[in-house]
Amino acid sequence: MIMTSEWVFILDEAEEISAMILSSEQAQKLRSAYDEVYSDENLVHQINAFNRMKEQYEDVQRFGKYHPDYHTIMKQIRQQKRSLDLDERVANLKIVENDFQDLLDEISLIIGKSVSEAVKVPVSNPFFATSSSSCGTGCGTGGSCSCSA
Repeated sequence: MIMTSEWVFILDEAEEISAMILSSEQAQKLRSAYDEVYSDENLVHQINAFNRMKEQYEDVQRFGKYHPDYHTIMKQIRQQKRSLDLDERVANLKIVENDFQDLLDEISLIIGKSVSEAVKVPVSNPFFATSSSSCGTGCGTGGSCSCSA
């Protein structure tokens, strides 16, 4: 591929957008919330214990209720998840992560639509998902809703 002045311009614009994203209020809040969670050794220990429990949970899921530790692990993982979810710092981190993801989704949509209205941009928030088909984001039934699947 030959580097043209158009490519250089596009790369410069991409770097500028990247710098703007990294200096945005949402990015700063995300860094702050992340630091708040991962600076507490006790909370980091809880998160690591939960991650180890998730590995056991995945092992249990392979065998289902026939696994010898099924009930124990299912109960423990729910308790650990609940404990983490109730921590204010973890909850704040999740909210801030969602806000940052919304910013990235908006930017992706703007860039995608500037190329063409037909560009499909994956987004995490259904609020941003717009489609020209009659069934919205897809019915998954192969056209039984009278959409053009």
